[in-house]
Amino acid sequence: MMHHPTRRQFEALLLASLCGAASAQSARQPAPAAPQQPWPTKPVRLLIGFPPGSVQDLSARAISEQLSKQLGQPVIVENKAGASGTIAADQVAKSIDWHTFGVMNNSQLTIAKMLNPATAYDPSRDLAPVALIGVTPLLLVVSNAAPGATSSDWMTWLRNMGSKASYGSPGVGTPGHLGMELLKSRASFDAVHVPYQGNPQIITALNGGQLHAALLPPGLALQHVRAGKMKAVGVTSGRRSPLASEQPTLREVGVLGADLELWTAMAGPAGLPAAIRDKLGAAVIEVVKDDETRQRLLTAGWQAAPSNHEGLRIRMKSDTQTLGGIIMLRNIRADS
Repeated sequence: MMHHPTRRQFEALLLASLCGAASAQSARQPAPAAPQQPWPTKPVRLLIGFPPGSVQDLSARAISEQLSKQLGQPVIVENKAGASGTIAADQVAKSIDWHTFGVMNNSQLTIAKMLNPATAYDPSRDLAPVALIGVTPLLLVVSNAAPGATSSDWMTWLRNMGSKASYGSPGVGTPGHLGMELLKSRASFDAVHVPYQGNPQIITALNGGQLHAALLPPGLALQHVRAGKMKAVGVTSGRRSPLASEQPTLREVGVLGADLELWTAMAGPAGLPAAIRDKLGAAVIEVVKDDETRQRLLTAGWQAAPSNHEGLRIRMKSDTQTLGGIIMLRNIRADS
């Protein structure tokens, strides 16, 4: 004789059936992603491609303390000098922990691959812009060996020296190199390029008489100019700069078409999640807008110019065209 299930048995069978269907459904579909941990979860590293005391190093250290407070984690500045800053930039490009970034200059973020096809990273493909920090013109300086009392006198001296004159830069393809090559074509002098590891070493060589000229950030050069150890010709910006208010522009002393600014910016690896990029970029902008940080940047030789990743991307595109044009004009290669 067939026994029909009671109501309680029927409900138990229905519950078991539903549970079984739910188990089968969960087996067919992936489990929902676990909530993401808040970023950052450990110290943030800022890699600098130049030695301690260089302008990139100074800009990173000017913001690191306040940035640490914004992010709630230590911000550690690490110098990885060499190869015109590309060693540090390549380490950033290859990082996968989302806690390693670089504070970089124009050439690291624009034309490194154009200069040397063997460069291990491609700025346009392997690096993600995060935020612009600051800008500065470069200051054309000459050694105390230059005779006369005016910028025109010193430019005449450089021209007359021909290839016996030498100028220093932090490396092939850096703004100090490309800017000087542009100046050579505009002002008709022929100084020979001598690469150094960084601007502090160039200053030492200028003061010691081993070099005749250089394009240097005002924040590094002016103290030596004011001390009478070298002579300043003018700044590369289109207008006079608050970083060197007493100095004329090169346009004012008759050198036209050689406008150039050095900038410092933060970038990460290309795969950087947008949420992290935006959080870090917003923190950098907030820090740079702070009056105390702006003054620290000014002291370090930078005019604060906070901008998000899109603003930095536009500047990168513009400088890729400008600096790339200099590379083609002067046929510059990383082994030159």
